[in-house]
Amino acid sequence: MIKKSTKSTTIKKFQKSDKDTGSTAVQIAVLSEKINQLTKHLGEHKKDNDSRMGLLKMISQRRSLLGYFEKKQPEDYRKLIASLGLRK
Repeated sequence: MIKKSTKSTTIKKFQKSDKDTGSTAVQIAVLSEKINQLTKHLGEHKKDNDSRMGLLKMISQRRSLLGYFEKKQPEDYRKLIASLGLRK
């Protein structure tokens, strides 16, 4: 579970305006934060298969959002990938 303070700082970092909380870039950033935390959890609890399934669903959702974002805004997509450290 992602902490509220972590989520709000992630949203502030990637939002384009003050009321922007649901744009594609923000959704991808929040999902990436959740994925990172769940990956750490699964490193400690290797037999937690329910969380592993949730992780796979989140990865799939992020992949779909990244594909959409790449088609609609290629310049912003490259900036987002660089700032999140994805696809090195």
